[in-house]
Amino acid sequence: MCNPKPSSFPSPTKSHPKAVVPSPDDQVQEDLHRWPTLNEALAEIKATGRISCPTAITGLLLYSRAMISMIFLGYLGEMELAGGSLSIGFANITGYSLISGLAMGMEPICGQAYGAKKWKLLGLTLQRTVLLLLSTSIPISFMWLNMKRILLWSGQDQEIASVAQTFITFSIPDLFLLSLLHPLRIYLRTQSITLPLTYCSAISVLLHVPLNFLLVVHLKMGIAGVATAMVLTNLNLILFLSSFVYFSGAHKASWVPPSVDCIKGWSSLLSLAVPTCVSVCLEWWWYEFMIMLCGLLVNPKATIASVGILIQTTSLVYVFPSSLSLGVSTRVGNELGANNPGKARVCMIVSLFCAVGLGLAAMIFTTLMRHHWGRFFTNDHEILELTSLVLPIVGLCELGNCPQTTGCGVLRGSARPTIGANINLGSFYLVGMPVAILLGFVAKMGFAGLWLGLLAAQASCAGLMLFVLCRTDWSVQVERAKELTNTSTTTTTTTSCSIASDSNSKLPTFTNSDANMNKNIHACLEEIVITGGDEVHNISSHETDPLIISTTKHTD
Repeated sequence: MCNPKPSSFPSPTKSHPKAVVPSPDDQVQEDLHRWPTLNEALAEIKATGRISCPTAITGLLLYSRAMISMIFLGYLGEMELAGGSLSIGFANITGYSLISGLAMGMEPICGQAYGAKKWKLLGLTLQRTVLLLLSTSIPISFMWLNMKRILLWSGQDQEIASVAQTFITFSIPDLFLLSLLHPLRIYLRTQSITLPLTYCSAISVLLHVPLNFLLVVHLKMGIAGVATAMVLTNLNLILFLSSFVYFSGAHKASWVPPSVDCIKGWSSLLSLAVPTCVSVCLEWWWYEFMIMLCGLLVNPKATIASVGILIQTTSLVYVFPSSLSLGVSTRVGNELGANNPGKARVCMIVSLFCAVGLGLAAMIFTTLMRHHWGRFFTNDHEILELTSLVLPIVGLCELGNCPQTTGCGVLRGSARPTIGANINLGSFYLVGMPVAILLGFVAKMGFAGLWLGLLAAQASCAGLMLFVLCRTDWSVQVERAKELTNTSTTTTTTTSCSIASDSNSKLPTFTNSDANMNKNIHACLEEIVITGGDEVHNISSHETDPLIISTTKHTD
């Protein structure tokens, strides 16, 4: 009776509707087209805050270090302050912006590799980036050695150029130290290790003050002492961070002994590092061009002094959206690497709302402080008047700059720096620069007109960034993350190890019978594939060479 024989005649049956169970793919698609819930938003704010808040504190500490150096330059005299400022501006354009931009190319690789739990790729990318930056620092150092000739050729004062040459000559070791420091910071941050960096930065900044007193005041090294103190402070920070990494064991999972693998697989790194560097440099260089344009106005002395105050102000305010951008880049990279497109999208949405909040706060701050902020730097009436006139415009710029900076973080985390570079190029130099020249010189608006040009650049940049982010297909970005973190398989052979290669396979193979003959053969190989019957078992994987292969899909 339990299984009756089917009747030859059809019998009427009642149809019962079946419960439709959504498939996992349908759930993923639903997550990619809805707004995050309040709990999801709060959880994301908490996760991003764990990275961004310590990073912001670190940024403020490093900002205070720069201010300490400027104070000691001012203590030495007007000539040393002018020469040091000129040297720092030259170093920013030709060196620091390049090193910082190239280093950020490792951010999407490390972030996505950490999310995908491909630990060895973290260590390899760190080593490759250090080698890239060290090799870049060599030609930059030769340029710095000849800075005086360049400055004299561009019409700078002989005495100021000589002082600037002294400062930048003693700063050359800083290039090589930053080639280690920048990758190390990114390596830790992409693993959400940020508090140790904050503690180490605090200690190094505390030591920066006595170092300046010792070298500048006691040993009377002058402007060379200020530059040397900056170098030693970065050296201290590297030593503190390296000690933390070693003694805490943070490197153990991702440690790869230095080998020839470090000089292979650079295509992925360079394809990300170069556009990231271009994007960073285009934005950095804008402010240097602003200083040059101010020198062409009616009262260049007052306008250049005022733009110096305003750049210091924007540098201080920029610490917060920059820290949010770095946190978002890490979060997006981790979630894409972990195959969580929905969470990556939630991170983007929440971070953009936080960025708008930061922009509003910056606008309110600059507007309310417009008559008081300049007095922290000078008592000159003309400079104070120019500064108070432009500070509200700076606040409006930050209203666009904060979402734009955060959007750049999303693009870096999803390994799309080329889009960011194109947006910066179009916004700053095809929109902002013409508007600044038109308003500042043609419309006779002067100093305010130049900053309205920056406002136009930030507005167009933020608009384009939001357009790109809203059209992002996060399922595609997950597939790109798989391709980015995919690694080519290499083998290490010794005289005691021999591998039989199948002509129809790109992977080395080793048969079960041979495995019984040599049980220790797996210690000689980085990748062993055991073939038995119809099954292929991947015994171990060693991430060595990240490739972007557009024609092959990879599955976890």
